[in-house]
Amino acid sequence: MIKVTYIQHSSYLVELDHTLLLFDYFPPDALSDRMVFGGKIPAFPQDKKLYVFASHRHRDHWTPEVLAWQKTRHPDISYILSDDIHIPRDLLARLGHRGDREFKKRIHRVSPVSVYRVDDLVIQTLRSTDEGVAFYIEAEGLHIYHAGDLHWWNWGERGELYCETIGRAYKHEVDRLAGKHIDLAFVVLDPRMKEGFSYGMDYFLEHIDCDLVFPCHLWRDYDLIERYKRLPQAANFKDKIVDLTQENMIFEIEE
Repeated sequence: MIKVTYIQHSSYLVELDHTLLLFDYFPPDALSDRMVFGGKIPAFPQDKKLYVFASHRHRDHWTPEVLAWQKTRHPDISYILSDDIHIPRDLLARLGHRGDREFKKRIHRVSPVSVYRVDDLVIQTLRSTDEGVAFYIEAEGLHIYHAGDLHWWNWGERGELYCETIGRAYKHEVDRLAGKHIDLAFVVLDPRMKEGFSYGMDYFLEHIDCDLVFPCHLWRDYDLIERYKRLPQAANFKDKIVDLTQENMIFEIEE
C-alpha cells in the first residue's frame, strides 16, 4: 500500500513500506501577502526513514524550518536540497547544529542533470525551467517524479519568443524521462498560465509512461483539474489524473 498525502500547493508526502518522501514543504502562511494555505504537516511514522526534498529556493517550495525537525519531529531524517538553496552558517547554529558534523552529513546538495544515491534511493535530477531541479526517484521498487517548477511557463506578457524558448527547454528536460516508467508523477498545472495552462501537462502525458498524476502548483484553484480533464487532448489521460478538492487529502493506492 502506498499512501499519498496532498498537503498544499506542490507539497506532498509519499509513504512507502519503509520510507517517507516529503516534497517542497513550506509553512501555510509563508506567502501571506498573496495567499494563506491550509496545509498541515502529517504525523511521520517514527519507524520509517524520512527524506525531505526541496526542488528550489522559492518560498512556496522551501523553508529552513525543516532543518529543525530532527529534534522536533523525526529522529531519522535526511535532506535532498537543490544547490540554489542557501543555508547560512548561523542558521544551523541557531537550530542547535553548531559543529554537528553528523547532522551536516544528513544534508545532500543536488545539481541539475545529475544522478545521486542517498541510502537506498536513486535520484535523477532534471533542470528546471525556472529555478532548481525536478526529481525522478527510485525508491522501494517504485518510480516517482516531482516537477518542482519544471514547467512550460507560458507568461504571455513576456512575448512569443520567450514562451517558445521555455517550451523547447521544457520538452528537452521531460524527454530525459522517455522510456522510463513512472508510478507516481507530481506535475505542474498552474491557473496563472491562462489559455496556456495545459501545455506542460499535455506534453508530459503524451510522452511519458505514468500510472497516476497528482497536479501541483494549483494556487488552490481545484476547479482547474476538471477544466483540464474536459479538454479534447486529455480524453485518453484523464483517468490518470487525481482529483483534488482541498488541502490535507489522503490517498491510499494499491501496488
